[in-house]
Amino acid sequence: MDEFAIDKKLMRRAFNRAAAAYDAAAVLQREVCARMLERLEYIKLQPSRILDAGSGTGWGTRRLAQRYPAAQMIALDIASDMLQTARGRSGWWQKLFGGTKQMQVCGDIEALPLAANSVEMVWSNLTVQWCNDLPATFVELHRVLKVDGLLMFSTFGPDTLKELRRAFHGVDQHNHLNRFTDMHDIGDMLMHSGFAEPVMDMEYITLTYDDVRGVLQDLKTIGAHNATAGRGHGLMGKNAWARLVENYERLRSNGKLPATFEVVYGHAWKPQPRMTKEGAAIIQTSFKLK
Repeated sequence: MDEFAIDKKLMRRAFNRAAAAYDAAAVLQREVCARMLERLEYIKLQPSRILDAGSGTGWGTRRLAQRYPAAQMIALDIASDMLQTARGRSGWWQKLFGGTKQMQVCGDIEALPLAANSVEMVWSNLTVQWCNDLPATFVELHRVLKVDGLLMFSTFGPDTLKELRRAFHGVDQHNHLNRFTDMHDIGDMLMHSGFAEPVMDMEYITLTYDDVRGVLQDLKTIGAHNATAGRGHGLMGKNAWARLVENYERLRSNGKLPATFEVVYGHAWKPQPRMTKEGAAIIQTSFKLK
């Protein structure tokens, strides 16, 4: 078994537990979402149905509904408590900005419970890094999009939490962080999945903390636990904790501990299907990276 494979049951449980306090700690998630929304200024598409894949507590869903008031919003999340929290917060939003057509679906982005060719836009903010088979996930997102539909997403790149990763080095033999995919590999995956005109870019966003405990507490509060198969079980011992703190303290700068996130942005379109000489559509089903 791949030691970096994500335990979806553990991940779902972590996000369910985090739902109530999520918004208070999800500063980075909101900032990335806001930057994605700015990118829509250059997109002329007016979708009638939008899938928010990995909708969480609905912060992004509500803003998409405000931007596209005539569109039906499908908010999908693997954690039912996230959807329940979103329902509780959508009432005042609808009163403030008017009613919106919204459907909530509890499901996994890797196996979408939606019909093929059913949405004009798929939006996914910081979710696909939780997928075990990213190439197959893009095939799935391609499947539910209508022709000329848009996929817009963000995810984390390999340099994410590089300081914490370095601090954990040599502490023990377990995985402590998820593995993240390089931006260029993601672009290749999009092409192989049938998307056209993929546009990829990235930026670094660094948060600062007073101590290591603050870094880990923020990750816990937003449900971003280590859910890989190679994780350690049980609490970290005193000696291991002391080594972690010592290693991280070496990276302190201007009185603060940095936590860097490599944020990758991507968007691509679903083109008209390629046809054989006989008039049959050529469909790409999946592929595996070697």
